[in-house]
Amino acid sequence: MEKELLAKEIYKTAHLTGSFKLRSGTVSNEYFDKYLFESNPILLNLVAEHLSKLVPLGTEVIAGLEMGGIPIATAVSLKTGIPVAFVRKKAKEYGTCKLAEGIDIQGKKVCIIEDVVTTGGQILLSAKDLSDCGAIVKDVVCVIERDQQGRDRLENAGLSFYSLFKMDELTDTTV
Repeated sequence: MEKELLAKEIYKTAHLTGSFKLRSGTVSNEYFDKYLFESNPILLNLVAEHLSKLVPLGTEVIAGLEMGGIPIATAVSLKTGIPVAFVRKKAKEYGTCKLAEGIDIQGKKVCIIEDVVTTGGQILLSAKDLSDCGAIVKDVVCVIERDQQGRDRLENAGLSFYSLFKMDELTDTTV
């Protein structure tokens, strides 16, 4: 499916209107319920197909951030054959006490996968946590870039940032 048609399908499936408080604390009158397209196997497969082309060469591990990045990272892993790690917001306090579950990340070039990026705050925290665990984190790939602020913050922190869609590409599909 062409990228423009995929944008229309994501918009039709996941765009909601109303009053929504975002992770950043700001209130928006529109929201993309990522779980609506992530839970649709056809759309998730198409998203992964397009995202897999954005994963930088040399990536050794794809890291899906809890919770929305995990299904996307898994689907991208299936498309690329690159192993996946599942990254918690905080290391669990029992069992293995790991921050990143799955494949070992230590000393490996890790690409973070996220669903929607607004401010980039959670990505910055997770990138630091992954680096503290020995990962080499330089790249971030997301499905929807909601706000330029997120890109600016990630790039200012030295991360390369790639997005499948900017918000206006999704909202322009209705015109």
